[in-house]
Amino acid sequence: MSSAVQKRRPQTAQQFVLEELRRAITSGDLRPGGQIRQDALAARFEVSRVPLREALKSLEAEGLVVHHIHRGYFVAELSLDDLEEIYRIRTLLETEAVRLAVARMPDGTVATLERIQHEVERAADEGDVPGMAAANRLFHFTLIEASGMPRLVRLIATLWDSTDAYRSLYYTEDPHRKQAVREHRAVISALRHGDEEAAIRWLDEHRAHAVAALRRVLDLG
Repeated sequence: MSSAVQKRRPQTAQQFVLEELRRAITSGDLRPGGQIRQDALAARFEVSRVPLREALKSLEAEGLVVHHIHRGYFVAELSLDDLEEIYRIRTLLETEAVRLAVARMPDGTVATLERIQHEVERAADEGDVPGMAAANRLFHFTLIEASGMPRLVRLIATLWDSTDAYRSLYYTEDPHRKQAVREHRAVISALRHGDEEAAIRWLDEHRAHAVAALRRVLDLG
């Protein structure tokens, strides 16, 4: 097992497997629709089948995996309707979160976003898809968490979890990475000037571009 995995390994085997499986799914390492081979994963994580089964049950409850009788567990797939519904709900919730965040705007929030944006751009330039997906998520949740509404943040996080694997597919294409970089910069500029409506408008465009690209991914599937 790698030292990086060992360092982030929590106390219980079940929690460890849960976090590793979630990371593999949301990073695109385990692709939507792909079968989850329990023997191989148990060997990979150096655990028994028991914590693995419990972790899979938790992920099934979250909607990240599905279980088919006599066939086993598979990474959940989204339909176009699912995707559009999730992004519509995200728009409603995130717009409220951003309005609250702009009204509160804790000291240092914009500076933190600028630092995270440097990592977004590094990953974009290097074609580091997992790195960009992680930095992108941190960018958005730094702003969302500035709303001071932890329940709202958790609801939004659940929606993000449902589409993270698809978002990683979106970042495989260089034009999409460059577009996301431009949109992030515009959001930061709007926040720096206290322009709530401009920030919301840019975030709406950011989501709309992602939906359009992900729609094509699902059409190909």
